[in-house]
Amino acid sequence: MHELRKDPLLGKWIAVLSDSKGPDFYLEKNAEHPAHGPDDEGSCILCAGREHEAGREIFAIRGGNPPDWYTRVIPQTSPLFQIEGELGRRGVGMYDRMNSIGANEIIIESPQHTICAEDSGIAQMSRVITTYKYRLSELEKDPRLRYTHLCKDCGRAAGEGYRHPHSQIIATPVIPKGIKDELDGAKAYFYYKERCIFCDIADEEMRTGKRIIMDTANFIAFTPFAPRFPFEYWILPKKHNCAFQDIRNEEVEDLGFILMSTLKKMKYVLHDPPYSYVLHTAPNRVPRKDHWHTLGDDFHWHIEVMPQLLKKSGFELSSEFYIMATSPEDAADYLKGASPL
Repeated sequence: MHELRKDPLLGKWIAVLSDSKGPDFYLEKNAEHPAHGPDDEGSCILCAGREHEAGREIFAIRGGNPPDWYTRVIPQTSPLFQIEGELGRRGVGMYDRMNSIGANEIIIESPQHTICAEDSGIAQMSRVITTYKYRLSELEKDPRLRYTHLCKDCGRAAGEGYRHPHSQIIATPVIPKGIKDELDGAKAYFYYKERCIFCDIADEEMRTGKRIIMDTANFIAFTPFAPRFPFEYWILPKKHNCAFQDIRNEEVEDLGFILMSTLKKMKYVLHDPPYSYVLHTAPNRVPRKDHWHTLGDDFHWHIEVMPQLLKKSGFELSSEFYIMATSPEDAADYLKGASPL
């Protein structure tokens, strides 16, 4: 089993693989994405007709026509986290470590190898959103798990695992440092102003309109005031809600529409770039004395979409002091004005 280790200085956890690699592993061609799956449609295990090769099915949304499914969820073939076992948290000298208990799932977003969900229409995007909601709701029930990530990587430079349209769910027994910092920042803002910072951001963006890409009845899409990546944008619910899995049924189609539309705009303006998007949602709501009891008031789920356009410098990576060659206001104008077919 892989092992999790805690950095005693910064308080962040890292994973150490049980099958430790030698230097040759990093020198191989495409070693930066060694888990990359086959590009050939005929050999892709995520395609319709090869279900028996992809591992057991965890969940699916099915229809009446062959291949009789629209979305499927299966275990990751080489999981970093596994659901079976105990946490085994322990100290070794001054250091903390534990077993990599969690969940690693692949969400297959389409039966078709070459057609993304956002290019398949609003009905398919709504099914993908519904699949996300169901799996996050189920994983929250496991008391060993503290946080559930949902992310999509598209393109080799973004680190995708398969060419077939898919996303990942990774549930961890700890709250990652970056997420914890965001939660703490939101909590501190609420303590000072007695308002949700994300609600205030939404109100400010709607008031100025400078960075709005589009808005619907329930959501806004905008470039953040201080982004980390050129053309980064966020999708935020207008109504306060800390946990994605609490999304109402009438909001599912609306979210599918704005996510589909903005992804198409980004791909049109930037000529189909590699990109990632990540869901930021509340940690699994296990009561923690004097800490997360205000979570329902101070946090607000959202999706962050990040095109991978430039390599970050050592200064940016080490200091997290990011440099934007395109202002978020100009990026919003380019995206808002895009008219993809």
